[in-house]
Amino acid sequence: MFVTALNDLVRPDRYPRSSRYDPAWLLDLDMGPNPLWLLEDLAQNLDLRPGMRVLDLGSGKGATSVFLAREYDVQVVAADLWIAPEDAAAVFAEAGVGDQVEAVRAEAHALPFEAESFDAVVSVDAFEYFGTADSYLPYLLRFLRPGGQLGVATPAMTREVRELGAVPPHIKKVVGWEAIAWHTAEWWRFQWEITELVEVTSAHLQQDAWRDWLLWARAGAEHQPDGRNANQPVIDMLTEDAGEFVSFALVTARKV
Repeated sequence: MFVTALNDLVRPDRYPRSSRYDPAWLLDLDMGPNPLWLLEDLAQNLDLRPGMRVLDLGSGKGATSVFLAREYDVQVVAADLWIAPEDAAAVFAEAGVGDQVEAVRAEAHALPFEAESFDAVVSVDAFEYFGTADSYLPYLLRFLRPGGQLGVATPAMTREVRELGAVPPHIKKVVGWEAIAWHTAEWWRFQWEITELVEVTSAHLQQDAWRDWLLWARAGAEHQPDGRNANQPVIDMLTEDAGEFVSFALVTARKV
């Protein structure tokens, strides 16, 4: 069963770039649903070119930063609050991108960077923790050059919790109140466009996001130490949901 679950993470028909990466390596860096699938989908609506300076905001243990460096030949600053820079740097060195990726410990509301110092900011499965406040987009844009790009992949709902009146019980059981930050793609579009600081270039729910997440959780349950206990609640949530509410929003924009 373990081999089957792991093989489910290799899908060259849907994710040709991500499928070149060892799924066991990726699961060892697990901090959430398959980040390379999310990033590969997201990047289709970004124009990432060799030599660009890209901020990977909420980079976790480093998988997305490795992917950005390898696949798009960009210079990456991997910023995360919870992962020690030396631990992330070891991942980058082992992956052969140590000369392209700089690991930085940073809190998202106090970023230690020069104004207009990035060509793009990418955030995969992290923005929901710090980016929903009305004032956050204007703050983050300080660090983007004019015309710079922003791309976010974030857990989403197919309908706003405010519209539903409550977090659905099967979701609340696993993530509690945090699901109120799982906004729809159209919420993000309005939230960003209303500022008139960016042009939103895409905002949509990822196709079959709940199925992707379920494949990831099942593989994690088999691969990781204590994986069954850690992943079973998520497996149960996604199985019950079956795509009714749970998704991922992929949103991209360009600074005007």
